[in-house]
Amino acid sequence: MKTTTSRIAFALVTTLSALGAALAAGPAAQAQVVGVDVRIGTPPPAPRYEVAPPPRHGYAWAPGYWAWNGHRHVWVGGHWERVRRGYARYEPAHWQQGPGGGWHFIPGHWAR
Repeated sequence: MKTTTSRIAFALVTTLSALGAALAAGPAAQAQVVGVDVRIGTPPPAPRYEVAPPPRHGYAWAPGYWAWNGHRHVWVGGHWERVRRGYARYEPAHWQQGPGGGWHFIPGHWAR
């Protein structure tokens, strides 16, 4: 398990570094879809209660969630997501229990 989580953590850091470099390159960089699949055996803690700020025109509130840092769950606070044209709603990040009892992380995303 420790080796698997270490590999996941390394893959996540590598992916985020590459994404940051692509964003820093500006408009000349081409968009690339990057996905990270995180599955763990430890269930996430209960969600924390956050007071959502008042509505903000052109943005949707993305509530906080528990992320896995390779060793334990850490809380990531809520944030604003710019509304995307052609999408109906924002689906918040969450954990879903899979077959066999493992937990699968679903990142926040826009749904049509």
